[in-house]
Amino acid sequence: MEAVLQKFLRYVSVDTQSDENSATFPSSEKQKTLLRMLAQELKDIKVPEVQVDKCGYVMARIPSNISSNTPAVGFIAHVDTSPDMPGADVKPQIIEKYEGKDIALNKERNIVLSVAEFPELLDYVGQTLVTTDGTTLLGADDKAGVAEIMCAVERLMQHPEVKHGDICIGFTPDEEIGRGVDFFDVKKFGATYAYTMDGGRIGELEYENFNAASAKITIQGKNIHPGYAKNKMVNALHLASELDALLPSGERPEHTDGYEGFYHLVHVAGEVEKASMQYIIRDHDRAKFEARKSIMQACADKLNAKYGAGTITLELKDQYYNMREQVEPHMHIVELAKQAMERAGVKPLVHPIRGGTDGSKLSYMGLPCPNIFAGGHNFHGKYEFVPLQSMEKAVEVILNIIATFAKD
Repeated sequence: MEAVLQKFLRYVSVDTQSDENSATFPSSEKQKTLLRMLAQELKDIKVPEVQVDKCGYVMARIPSNISSNTPAVGFIAHVDTSPDMPGADVKPQIIEKYEGKDIALNKERNIVLSVAEFPELLDYVGQTLVTTDGTTLLGADDKAGVAEIMCAVERLMQHPEVKHGDICIGFTPDEEIGRGVDFFDVKKFGATYAYTMDGGRIGELEYENFNAASAKITIQGKNIHPGYAKNKMVNALHLASELDALLPSGERPEHTDGYEGFYHLVHVAGEVEKASMQYIIRDHDRAKFEARKSIMQACADKLNAKYGAGTITLELKDQYYNMREQVEPHMHIVELAKQAMERAGVKPLVHPIRGGTDGSKLSYMGLPCPNIFAGGHNFHGKYEFVPLQSMEKAVEVILNIIATFAKD
């Protein structure tokens, strides 16, 4: 366990926060620092084929050491962390033999990881937890996955007697802002099937995810001196509130679960004269997803009819789709992952992702790619934590998948 912990601590020390407002790829140059580090570490342990392309993608390949025609299997994780919370100067805290009590993340700021609020903590009594210090995220999404893949590769290189087919390793930037595999060369990667190590709690196995779209809204108001504004002023800020009220209030993230979709307002800014809003739209069902986009358009049209054409400008953009359609014809790879977990003593928890992964886009690019747990909890915030034993089990699952592919 020490190996995967040390790798994880090393990787979270590098600030790799992606930037959704950037037009470059990767969206932040600092992501390349970790990507280059990973490439060098792979070379240092004698992985024979390692490269970093101009987009920052790290691709590596360990050639097969068996004669049978075994499908090449890939393992992929992303290096960037979410823009939702500071990701620089991460100071992990290590809680050994967790006792099942509240954890004081930051006494000065009275920030507590409490059992009452996060009862899943009790599933890890006696284990080693890695937490934040309450001022940043941790970065287990997805540096836990990165560390797990690197640890599995290192063990393979230390034990050349282990039989395996071609193994492909990929590390990507910008997953958190939905651009992670926009320039990923699936053919060059060389895998027939792959797994993203980007899930949450131990046992998670996912081959369904949201259909996803973004909605960017610009509201043009009319700013008139408030003393003379009657029948003239159009306050863009009030229109933003009015538009949001047109959407069903029960279909927000805080009121939905399972297969239920939502509208999520993620940003509002502006003044009387002009305002902007950003939503994300999600649904597992494709027909319901299209209906949600139509409802958003209808809201914009209604306000334009009320206040005048051009008052509301709506830009809808699809981001990714449910990978189930692409994975279902290859369900044996889901079954192989379940078997690999069971051999590691892990109970598979198969359920839809209420989000997305690089694997959703990769599946539509011709690389069926379910998602496997990396072990973390409470991603994107100061309450994030990861049990060390969950990371170690993820390493074991990777090695079990490799062994199973070699037998088939």
